[in-house]
Amino acid sequence: MKLVTKRQARVGDLLVRTIAELIQRKVKDPRVEGVTITGVDVSMDLKIGRVFFCIINEDRKDQAQQGLDSAAGYLRREMRKILHLKNVPELSFQYDASFEYGSKIDGILEDIEKDEKPDC
Repeated sequence: MKLVTKRQARVGDLLVRTIAELIQRKVKDPRVEGVTITGVDVSMDLKIGRVFFCIINEDRKDQAQQGLDSAAGYLRREMRKILHLKNVPELSFQYDASFEYGSKIDGILEDIEKDEKPDC
């Protein structure tokens, strides 16, 4: 189990909101359309931020990854202007498969529910 300090959690939450807003309003790359930022894990020294994202169209996750990777420097520069942090973390993006997994579980539960209903 990973220990997270209150400061790490606060900075992570701040980064989630800021990155999501910047992607929605300022990043013009069409590869990042439909991307949702689901969380940010920040290192103990607050110098590295692992940003988790998901996208509705899972077929586009590689394109979205490339778009986010190319926008990382821009996002960091913009956050440096907006946020009052001593160090703005270096960003790395990672696809969040938990939503995909949740959808799969929902589908399985729906199938089980259909099988258990008696046909009248």
